[in-house]
Amino acid sequence: MTAAAPTPDTLAAFEAAKGFMPVGEGLALYAAAAEAAQRLRLPVLEVGTYCGRSTLLLADAARAAGVTAVTVDHHRGSEEQQPGWEYHDPTVVDPEVGVMDTLPTFRRTLRRAGLEEHVVAIVGRSPRAARLWGTPLALVFIDGGHTDEHATGDYEGWAPHVAPEGLLVIHDVFPDPADGGQAPYRVHQRALASGAFTEVSVTDSLRVLRRTGPGL
Repeated sequence: MTAAAPTPDTLAAFEAAKGFMPVGEGLALYAAAAEAAQRLRLPVLEVGTYCGRSTLLLADAARAAGVTAVTVDHHRGSEEQQPGWEYHDPTVVDPEVGVMDTLPTFRRTLRRAGLEEHVVAIVGRSPRAARLWGTPLALVFIDGGHTDEHATGDYEGWAPHVAPEGLLVIHDVFPDPADGGQAPYRVHQRALASGAFTEVSVTDSLRVLRRTGPGL
């Protein structure tokens, strides 16, 4: 995989943004997106925007390749981000309606980094957006809800749109249940078992798979 790094400004913005992805995994994501976008000249897409931390890296890679980064999220937070759960952040609750709304924070994140024009944000449920989608993608990054229902829906909706020799990237893959939830791991195993994907990179919980077959 071609070595690549985001601009210093983008990396600083990534480190300052709300979110949960460590720097090492972020750099691996950027390298995958930059390589795939440059090689295939197709858009890159993520499922699970939250406040835009990883979106910054995809946008930087897309800008360098002259393509577009797409990010899909309903912006109401995943299960573990709701009140009373470990990853809840009360600063992203809309005080008027009393529920999470990460969209304003995401937009500020992009604007501060100067990357707004390189991103198309889809606000809505991932499976619904996937049913409307018709463009091959250089890369799909799955980092949405971590229940089996949501992780499976993201995989089934978006993996078929990965172009031949494109990349499927899955976050929070933990083979050991003691380390984290198993839904992303089960999706990862399903992708490998499908015959459509071959694993090419492992960075902590981030897995990069290349589409090498038609088995979807």
